[in-house]
Amino acid sequence: MNLRNILVPIGLIVLMIAAYQSASWPGVAAVAGGIIMWGLLHFTRLMSIMKKASNRPIGYVGSAVMLNVKLRPKVALVHVIAMTRSLGQRLSEEGQSPEIYRWTDGTHSSVTCEFVNGRLMKWELQRPQQTDDAALSAPDTSTQTPT
Repeated sequence: MNLRNILVPIGLIVLMIAAYQSASWPGVAAVAGGIIMWGLLHFTRLMSIMKKASNRPIGYVGSAVMLNVKLRPKVALVHVIAMTRSLGQRLSEEGQSPEIYRWTDGTHSSVTCEFVNGRLMKWELQRPQQTDDAALSAPDTSTQTPT
């Protein structure tokens, strides 16, 4: 059970009661206006994030390595979508917990994220195996002397 689902409504009710006791109905109107403004700001931010995400392919990120560096535990899914500007490719079944999403970049590196209750719990960076031809064609700079 998520305590946030209980504590936020109780806190808002306590705030409304305190506003009524201190300033009567004008106080309630001021607090209600503040709560509505707070809700509208969050709604606007969410719509802005989703509009930006709709312009990119699902599961695409510019750099999976940079995304891996920026991720932190307990970050919200909406925050990860804002960082990637893309919806993740869903790997888990609909309605199943934990939710697993993957973001892949142009080099086929990918970050697989696991969300529990909408919060990031763990993630893993997967990079493609480098072929022997690519390793042989790259110059070995470790034995060269500086000039």
